Amino acid sequence: MHQSLRRLKRRIAERRTMRRLDHYWYSLNPVAIVLLPLAALFCLLSWLRRLAYRHGLIASHTLPVPVIVVGNITVGGSGKTPLVIWLANYLQARGLRPGIISRGYGGQAAQWPQPVDADSDPRLVGDEPVLIARRTRCPLWVGPDRVAAARALLRAHNCNVLISDDGLQHYRMRRNVEIAVIDGARRFGNGFCLPAGPLRERPARLRTVDLRVVNGAAMADEHAMQLQVDEVYSLHNRVNISLDSFVGRRVHALAGIGNPARFFQLLRDRGIEVEEHAFPDHYRYSAADLQFADDLPVLMTEKDAVKCRMFTNESMWAVRVSAQLPEAFGDEVLSLLARKFNG
Repeated sequence: MHQSLRRLKRRIAERRTMRRLDHYWYSLNPVAIVLLPLAALFCLLSWLRRLAYRHGLIASHTLPVPVIVVGNITVGGSGKTPLVIWLANYLQARGLRPGIISRGYGGQAAQWPQPVDADSDPRLVGDEPVLIARRTRCPLWVGPDRVAAARALLRAHNCNVLISDDGLQHYRMRRNVEIAVIDGARRFGNGFCLPAGPLRERPARLRTVDLRVVNGAAMADEHAMQLQVDEVYSLHNRVNISLDSFVGRRVHALAGIGNPARFFQLLRDRGIEVEEHAFPDHYRYSAADLQFADDLPVLMTEKDAVKCRMFTNESMWAVRVSAQLPEAFGDEVLSLLARKFNG
């Protein structure tokens, strides 16, 4: 009983923190202004660090195959994972053998790097890598040191191109193609660096990347990516149904991702009545988090589903979302690889 109360209090505190960050980072407010000196220092240090790598003052490493980095310059969800999945599947369809590396954020493995497959424990290797492994069936290794993860992957698998999930700021690993993902709704928030705003680097950094992909409406020189619901499947028995089966019904919607509001709005746009349950990104669920005082269906993201499979029941469903991009975008990636990696 006491443990349940403590967990409930922690959930309430975490949700309040999420709301505060959204307010502070995505508006001009007194707290953000007070933090501007720290933000300026953060921006300066991140710029100096990048400069040091670029001029060889800090060692960086070249890998024997081309590297594509998919990342962003903001904290929080922007749509990197769906894009990584789309890109890996596109490259496979074009006859390449992609491997994927990731930091494995939140994973608590005793040693790194670690291989990941569709049945790996997300508590050890992170939730996003398990999801990517399920959706692509590509070789995938994770670890805080992406260079070590990449070398371990290449020793174990005959891959001829690597995709780095996140890692735009991981300059220790040289890359051939940089793809920056931008949240089309939130963009760059209040425009300040951490901790006053959500930026890891100044927006000027985007002028140096090869491709800019916007999750939503794109501007000039940006590629638009739309997220589309493929299907909904039961966590209990893997049966697939259409999301339209929930139109006009009230559901519990559960999301522990960088921007839960996007998932909730996606469901509302399809005519579903949503009771929101937002959790922090990479949240570790317990059975108590999934117990509600009614028999309403529970719809969650796939990223949450990989962590909730041990608590499954007949009311729990995962919403499968896929990125939609024009084929011309994939062709441009291939063209960049050919031009920037010795033809």
